[in-house]
Amino acid sequence: MSSSLSQADVDRLLADSSVQTRVEVACKLGPSIDRSNLTDAALRSVQDIVRIMAQDVEEAVRAALSKSLRHSKRLPHDVALSLASDVESVALPILRHSLILTDEDLIELILSDCAVKQAAIAARPEVHEPVSAALVMRGDETVVTVLMKNAGAQVSEQSLIRAIDRFPHSDGVKESIARRDTLPLAVTERLIVMVSDRLRQYLVVHHRLSPAVATEVILQSRERATLDLSGGLHARDLEELVAQIHRSGRLTPTLVLRALCIGDMAFFEAAIAAMAAVPIENVRLLIHDTGRRGFAALYEKSGLPSDLFPIFRAATDVITNTKFDGEPHDVERFRVRVITRLLTQFEDFDHDDLEYLVTRLGDVLTVA
Repeated sequence: MSSSLSQADVDRLLADSSVQTRVEVACKLGPSIDRSNLTDAALRSVQDIVRIMAQDVEEAVRAALSKSLRHSKRLPHDVALSLASDVESVALPILRHSLILTDEDLIELILSDCAVKQAAIAARPEVHEPVSAALVMRGDETVVTVLMKNAGAQVSEQSLIRAIDRFPHSDGVKESIARRDTLPLAVTERLIVMVSDRLRQYLVVHHRLSPAVATEVILQSRERATLDLSGGLHARDLEELVAQIHRSGRLTPTLVLRALCIGDMAFFEAAIAAMAAVPIENVRLLIHDTGRRGFAALYEKSGLPSDLFPIFRAATDVITNTKFDGEPHDVERFRVRVITRLLTQFEDFDHDDLEYLVTRLGDVLTVA
């Protein structure tokens, strides 16, 4: 059976106007209207049939017509609007796919229609900024989530921030925004304080953050992870996270030093392993090598600044020789001891590093 409308189909429709026949004819109108060999007169005839069937009293006929014409480039604009304004079974294929509808049409439909239709518009292969702005303004949580998951949707910085503000407690909205291909810096830093540790790690690795914010996010996430200082729990996850941060160019000397200065030896070991391209087991042996030459060679291979080596050496010694006391808040007290010992051992600290350590010491004392 041919997929295009023929004269025989028209004759059959005139002779048998049953719903089934009308549905079968409607299914053939899409391929027929876009045939390149149609004359102008033939095209007008097909469009006339389309207009008539778009007013059919049977929903099944209109639904078949909508599905058939959803990709048509010759669908009359008035028919596209009529079908898009119809009941859901008729409207959704046109709303989801038809390029005949303009941005103005889509915005008007968004402002007047239900969430199901809004979601169909949000999932279109291409959504321009004015349309996405209307969806963020009027759509519910599900609609906005669909929009943010759509890689073909153009969403302005203002709309991204509005979506976050409208749905601050929606994990679906926040995660779908976080996982977009690109995000403005202001959006990333707005989102970073609102999401889980898992999403924070994703944002740090995949999106642009200022160095200061990236450093603090990583360290805060690590502090919440309740890892011990002899290698830590969830070691494989930690190594993969650090490797990703290194690949993204964000495993900076400042981050590594500050992690070490709060007593996070597990992060430090994983960082050196990633930067020096040395297996983690070997790194642990060399860092704690009593002969000290192994650590020096490993440090040089990592590419960390040579002038910071004495601080790293002192920090590892302090951590190795400092133990938990097993009492309440022993983690906080441990970090106080690490930082205060470093401060007393290195009076010639760089001003920025000294300021950080003093600030960090104050933070830990407040918590304790």
